[in-house]
Amino acid sequence: MSTTAFDTAITQARDLLRWRSPLRTELWAARLTAELEASEQVEAFLRRSAEDGGQEARLALAALAAVNGQGAQGPYAAAGDAAAESLPGWVRRMGQVTCDGGWYGKADPYGEQVLAALSFRYDNGKEPHVLVAGIDQPSGGLAVDAVVEEAKFLDELDLRPTPPESVAARILDAFELTDRVMGAQVAETLPGVRPFAITRARSALTRTHDATPNAAAGPADGGAPGRTRDTASEIASEIALDALPDVPGAQEAFGKLVEFVGDRPLWWSPSRVAQFLTQWLPREAILSEAAIAAMPEVVRAWTRHQGGHPAVLRQIDEDAPRLPGLMADDSLASLNKRLARGR
Repeated sequence: MSTTAFDTAITQARDLLRWRSPLRTELWAARLTAELEASEQVEAFLRRSAEDGGQEARLALAALAAVNGQGAQGPYAAAGDAAAESLPGWVRRMGQVTCDGGWYGKADPYGEQVLAALSFRYDNGKEPHVLVAGIDQPSGGLAVDAVVEEAKFLDELDLRPTPPESVAARILDAFELTDRVMGAQVAETLPGVRPFAITRARSALTRTHDATPNAAAGPADGGAPGRTRDTASEIASEIALDALPDVPGAQEAFGKLVEFVGDRPLWWSPSRVAQFLTQWLPREAILSEAAIAAMPEVVRAWTRHQGGHPAVLRQIDEDAPRLPGLMADDSLASLNKRLARGR
């Protein structure tokens, strides 16, 4: 790698040794990771740092190992673990954090982007901080942004307390999906936070799972052990607080609504309502006449639960009268629906 780039990193590491801040050092290492990976200079930087052997180079190795998963296999692990032992004690606190809370909620009125937040502090109780990830719902749940802020940042967000393991699982799933999508539209700053965000989410998930012997052994989608997220049953029990309309077919109709919203229950916009009433139901759902008749009121009840936005209610009023005709149109049914109806 170029001498200038290496010298710049060493100069920055020298400043970090004076500041003695595990958090500041980890955030620096996350940005350095993004720069090295973008320029395909990871191996060259690690080799140059090992050859240098100075305290600043050893700090860079230790920080890169910490922010890319301590104890994990990979290019950063071996050199970083050894380097940390020869540095001041504060360096070994990097990555040694306790997750003391999780929050989840809408970033906008329709939940088209949701925010997943986890709060941490180092094991000595210092440098509390919050990781907040922005997850885009229309794109399928991509992680599109992430920030690390002071704990008071949560005061500016309208998020509800949520089990940290559920929040961590959503963050990891979102980053995994983003990594799979070539050319995903994300914030310019996201690559520089990504390693830190993933390591923190893994920490929250692993520590919670280790501390909870009865935690789920693994999700149906084959993700990492202990991953958990909102399920259809949780959604159903949540809306039960608001009570479904007391009409025939309401429970049957609500079951299809739960199936549609899936694990993205906060995303409820006019376009999503229109998709449900005019496309998904006619294509996928087999419903009794009572459930079809009850569906508009069930959808209104769900909308009230989601904040009762006037634009969403207007969309229901526009599309609901068409529902019986659409459900009766066999040309709109999917092959699966036709086969199921024929059995």
